[in-house]
Amino acid sequence: MSAHKYAVSPADGPVAVTGASGYIGSWIVHDCMEQGYEVRACVRDASNPAKTAHLLDLNNDGLRGHVSLYEADLFKPNSYDEAFKGCSAVIHAGATVGFNRETPQQVYDGCFKENAHVIESVKRSGSVKRFVFTSSFAAVGHPRPEGYVFTEKDWCGDNVDAYKGRWSDEQIAKDRDIAYAMAKANTEKLIYAEAEANGGFEALAILPLHVIGPLIASNNDQGWSWQNHIKRMMQGQPYKGGREGRMLWNCVDVRDVARAHRLCMETTQGANGSRYILAAADRSGELFTWQLQALLESLFPMVDEIGGEPMQADNDEVPAKPTYDAPRAYCLLAKQELGLETFDLETTVRDTVDSYYAVGLLGE
Repeated sequence: MSAHKYAVSPADGPVAVTGASGYIGSWIVHDCMEQGYEVRACVRDASNPAKTAHLLDLNNDGLRGHVSLYEADLFKPNSYDEAFKGCSAVIHAGATVGFNRETPQQVYDGCFKENAHVIESVKRSGSVKRFVFTSSFAAVGHPRPEGYVFTEKDWCGDNVDAYKGRWSDEQIAKDRDIAYAMAKANTEKLIYAEAEANGGFEALAILPLHVIGPLIASNNDQGWSWQNHIKRMMQGQPYKGGREGRMLWNCVDVRDVARAHRLCMETTQGANGSRYILAAADRSGELFTWQLQALLESLFPMVDEIGGEPMQADNDEVPAKPTYDAPRAYCLLAKQELGLETFDLETTVRDTVDSYYAVGLLGE
């Protein structure tokens, strides 16, 4: 059976996007509209302008497509039936968890168990040919030596012994990070199997790493997200993520992540089970925190103080401590199979900060 049978285009009818009000979801809607798609944006509360006004405003931006709002809730079976009816593709960027205070078990349930409702609505539609799932690099990463380059062949459950017994179903209720990673990986395996058994649609996945880039609305500034960390650094605060305030940033532009989702709907090379890491295009997209701080200082010299990580007392160009050199990964497969063209890191970082000023979350 040819994969071409499942590839979609704007001529095949509307597409639905779950989690449409979120950071990645908003850009997916924008990208699809830019290409002429009729987009059904699925949100939990269509009457909340803080979450939806920026989506409806896209209808006035001169884009070729159009967006309309549909209310749906991951925790309610059948709630996506109306939105998916007659759609040629569904991009499932929604998750009930993000940066809130859920327990590890709630993280797992929200990221895995409730996805079965979405798949059931896809099957009931009878029209959906491509189902694109927003997974995560968390579904790939596992203990490896420093500098190891992860690919789409890696799964988070690999190399279990290195987790010293932490990687098991019993740990889901105890460890939020493991709950999230296992939920994403198990969802991927579920949707590929469901699509294979059904035969009417294909399931593909996008696995983003450190997503940064411009916000469409202030609602996209989620606490403890990567873009939020950059905002805090621009406010002169030290970086609080990672171990002891240090990290290897493996950056990808949110617009590239959005475009990759849409390309998964359209690809004639990818097929059921195809998964694509969305990370740095090359080594230039990987920066230690102190290097990111230096880049921000060079791009925004007018800002008095930009935060980062501790540097040596006698040499402010050398970090106080080394950073563990991981995770290394690249979006090579997405470039090869999907034809993805990526933003350079400097543009992404500049646009991230500029958007914070534009939506009024930085400066005056």
